[in-house]
Amino acid sequence: MFRGLLSFSAMTLVSRVLGLVRDMSINAAFGASGATDAFWVAFRIPNFMRRLFAEGSFSTAFVPVFTQVKETRSHAELKQLMAQVSGTLGGVLLVVTALGIFFAPQVTMLFSPGALAEPEKFALTVDLLRLTFPFLLFVSLTALSGGALNSFHRFGLPALTPVILNLCMIGGALVLSRHMQPPIMAMGWAILLAGILQLLFLLPALRGLNLLTLPRWGWNHPHVRRIMHLMVPTLFGSSVAQINLLFDTVIASYLVLGSQTWLSQADRFLELPLGVFGVALGTVILPSLSRHFVATDTDGFSRALDWGLRLATLIALPAMFGLMLLAKPLVATIFQHGRWLAHDTDMATLSITALSFGLPAFALVKVLLPAFYARQDTRTPVRAAVASLLTNMVLNVAFVALLFELWAPPALRNLGWFDAISRLPGLHMALGMASAVAAYVNLWLLWRWLRQAGVYQLQAGWARHLARLGLACLAMAAVLLLGRWWWPLWTHGVPVLTRLWHLAILVAAGGGVYVGVLLALGMRPRDLRPLPAPSLSKAP
Repeated sequence: MFRGLLSFSAMTLVSRVLGLVRDMSINAAFGASGATDAFWVAFRIPNFMRRLFAEGSFSTAFVPVFTQVKETRSHAELKQLMAQVSGTLGGVLLVVTALGIFFAPQVTMLFSPGALAEPEKFALTVDLLRLTFPFLLFVSLTALSGGALNSFHRFGLPALTPVILNLCMIGGALVLSRHMQPPIMAMGWAILLAGILQLLFLLPALRGLNLLTLPRWGWNHPHVRRIMHLMVPTLFGSSVAQINLLFDTVIASYLVLGSQTWLSQADRFLELPLGVFGVALGTVILPSLSRHFVATDTDGFSRALDWGLRLATLIALPAMFGLMLLAKPLVATIFQHGRWLAHDTDMATLSITALSFGLPAFALVKVLLPAFYARQDTRTPVRAAVASLLTNMVLNVAFVALLFELWAPPALRNLGWFDAISRLPGLHMALGMASAVAAYVNLWLLWRWLRQAGVYQLQAGWARHLARLGLACLAMAAVLLLGRWWWPLWTHGVPVLTRLWHLAILVAAGGGVYVGVLLALGMRPRDLRPLPAPSLSKAP
C-alpha cells in the first residue's frame, strides 16, 4: 500500500503542480472577467459529473466488484466483465452527453441562473458547455481503465493522466487563445482534446494486462447489474463535496462579477493536498480493503484503514494551517500577473482561508468512504451525504446573510436583496465557510456509523500521534505568523522575485519546523508503515 501511495502521490503531485501552472496561464491570459466566469461554469458542470459518475460512484462501485472477480474467477471472465462494463457505461454516457449538448441552454440556466441577466455571458457559457460536455464520456472511460489498472496495483499511469488535461489547457490559454474569437473558446477545445488523449494514453497499459477488448452491451450481466446497483446510492455518498460546489456555483452566479473565478482558485489550492494525499489514500486503500473483506480478514481491514487515517491527519492538519496563514502570499506570488489584479488576490484569499478550514474533513472522508464501499455498503454514506448537503444549503444562505449584515454599507441596505449582494465584494467567502462546516458534518456521521458497524477498531498509539501533530502544528503556525508579521506586504509595490523568495523561505521554515518537531518528539519514517499484524504466541 505504501509503495502504491508513493507512486500515485508522485504522479498526482506532477499533475497538481501543472494544475497551478495551468491556472496561472488562464489568469494571466484572461484575468477574473465575465468570460473567465463563463468558462469555469462550463468546465465545472462536466467536471462535476465526471467526479460524480466516473471517479465517484462508478469507481467506488466498480473496483470492489472487479477485485472480487479478479480474486475468485478466471482471467477470461475478468476480460468479459471489462468488455461489458465499458460497453454499458459508454452507451449510457453517450446518451447523457448527447442530451447535455442538445439541452446546453437549459443546463446552463439550472447551474448559473444569475447569468440570465447578462445575455452575452449566458450565450458564451452555452457555447463553451457544448465543447466541454463530451469530456464526460472520454474521461469516464478513462476512469474505468484506471480502476482496472489500480486493481492490479498499477497506480502511476492513472494518476498521471490529468497531466494531459493540464498541458492541453496551458496550450489553449497561451497559444490557441491568440487565434480564436472570443479567445476563451480555446479553453473549450483544449478540454475536448484532452479527454480524447487521456483515454488513448491508458489503452497500451490495458493491452499489457490482456484487458483491452471491444466494448459490448451488458446491461443484464449479473456483475454489471451489481455495479449499477451499487452506483445508485454512491451518486451522493462519494461526491457530496462536488454537489456542494455546484450549489456554491448557483449562489455565486448572483454575487459580484469574478466570484466564480475566485472560488475556483480556492478549489485549486485545496486540490494539491487533497489530490496528492487524500484522493491517493482513498484510491490505494480501496483495493486493499476489498481484498481484506473478501478474505474476511477483519483485523487486516482495521489496520489498513487505521494506516490511511493516520497518514491523512499527518498531511491534512498542517496543510490546513499552512493554507490559512499563507493564502495571500500564495495567491499573490503564483497568480498576480497579467490581468490578475491585487483586488483579485484579496478576494481569492478570502475563499481559500474559509475553505481550508474544512481540509482535514475533506481528506478524512476520502479515506473513510472506501471502508464502506469495500464492504459493498453504498447506502450508509448516502445518509451522511444528504445531511451534509442540507447543512451546506442552509449555511450558504445563512453565512451570506451574516456577512452582508456585517460588511454592507448603509447605501446597499436600501436596495433589493439580489441587487445588493451583487454589489458587495467578499460574500463568496460565505460559500467556503458553509462547505467546510458541511464537510465536518459528513465526517462525523461516517465515523460514528463506521464504529457502530463494528468493522473498525482504533489501533494503539492514537493519543501520542495526535499530541505530536498538535505540537508540531502549533510550532509551524508560530513560525508562519512571525514571518507574516516580518513581511506584511505581498501585493502593492512588491516585485515578483521578492514575493517568490519570501514565500520560499516561509514554506521551507514552516515545513522544516513541522518535520523537526515531529522528529524531536520521536516520530520516525517507520511510523508511516501500516501496523504489523499481532503475533500469536504459542504455548511451550
